[in-house]
Amino acid sequence: MTMLELQTFKKVVASTPLVSMDLIVMNDAGQVLLGYRNNRPAQGFWFVPGGRILKDERFEVAFSRLTEVELGKGYALSQAEFLGPYEHLYQDNFSGENFSTHYVVLGYKIIWNGALADLPSEQHSDYRWWNIAELLGSGDVHDNTKAYFVKG
Repeated sequence: MTMLELQTFKKVVASTPLVSMDLIVMNDAGQVLLGYRNNRPAQGFWFVPGGRILKDERFEVAFSRLTEVELGKGYALSQAEFLGPYEHLYQDNFSGENFSTHYVVLGYKIIWNGALADLPSEQHSDYRWWNIAELLGSGDVHDNTKAYFVKG
């Protein structure tokens, strides 16, 4: 598994969809964990944790890595419930240059009751637990996050 050189990654994002996993993290009270995004895309919105699957990275390995990075503890894919595939389309991208971002996202629900203060700050500057009705009604929660809670 390797990370791409910056110019190569820009070309990939500008040219193809990325594959990622989003973590729909819920606590025992039925609330959803959202972080306030530091980075593009979705910068300045509340969003679920998650990240890209790397080249040659199996789903099980990606899930364990992403839960470790995003929650501070690695989980097995078997501990999650697969919610399905989703599409996330953004007019911007991580670099701020003039091209869009397209993600094919695999949504996974996991139960987690950890301390918000222990969560990393690289992708999100703040975290909080949201009730589903509250996040669906908020203009500060990104529509791609809301899609996990709207019945199709």
